[in-house]
Amino acid sequence: MKRINLAVTGCMGRMGQQIIKSVKSHKNFKLISLTENKKINKKISGLKVDLNTEQSFKKVNLIIDFTVPKCTFEVLKIAAKLKKRVVIGTTGFTKKEENLIKKYSKKIPILKAGNMSMGINLLMYLTEIASSSLGKNFLSKVFEIHHKHKKDYPSGTALMLGKGIAVGKNKNFYSLVGKKYLNKKTFPYGNKINFNSIRKGEIVGEHEVKFSSGKEIITLNHEAFDRALYSEGALTAAKWLMTKKPGLYSMRDLMNFK
Repeated sequence: MKRINLAVTGCMGRMGQQIIKSVKSHKNFKLISLTENKKINKKISGLKVDLNTEQSFKKVNLIIDFTVPKCTFEVLKIAAKLKKRVVIGTTGFTKKEENLIKKYSKKIPILKAGNMSMGINLLMYLTEIASSSLGKNFLSKVFEIHHKHKKDYPSGTALMLGKGIAVGKNKNFYSLVGKKYLNKKTFPYGNKINFNSIRKGEIVGEHEVKFSSGKEIITLNHEAFDRALYSEGALTAAKWLMTKKPGLYSMRDLMNFK
């Protein structure tokens, strides 16, 4: 397979740095562009850090974006013009922004995931099955823990799991979103899906979905110990996306879940 010329946006961020590190051990990729949304006079892996411009992305096959929504749309606008594939790991999009990403995907192949971990995507699939099987007598809630540096809450992964619950119930996710708590020791079940987010230390990520009938509780959970699992997942997604036509894809498509 011909090597994939790769651009990494948000290269100074935690995930950007991790992807750069993971690329070094993959022969399928060649890192040729690193960008940030502000000017930085620095070189990483022998590459100058550039701004998000057409020139920065001109020679790449694919862009991996772990930034913030505003930056992601800056990147998508250029990518669509240059016909470049994009893997999006950015989280925190509004419903309107999600629809805008769908529009861009009509022009270029995009794989978007709130979490690039294979294990988390399996957890989401199991969440859908549990939600569908358990039915109306069970209430549900989602709990997550991340490092103190993470700004958005609930995490993109927690919201993904919430969507999994909604899919299982065959309901619109946004109509099921309940209360969003931050740093609470306990939080209640509700008729809607309540979320609780803990921000502390350097925890990579823990996610838990609970279903309760009042007589029994079913718990599905996932713990991440190494940030490399996200960058490895992003590179797996990048390689897979290289053969795809324009469209909006997910890790679910990659893992061939029904």
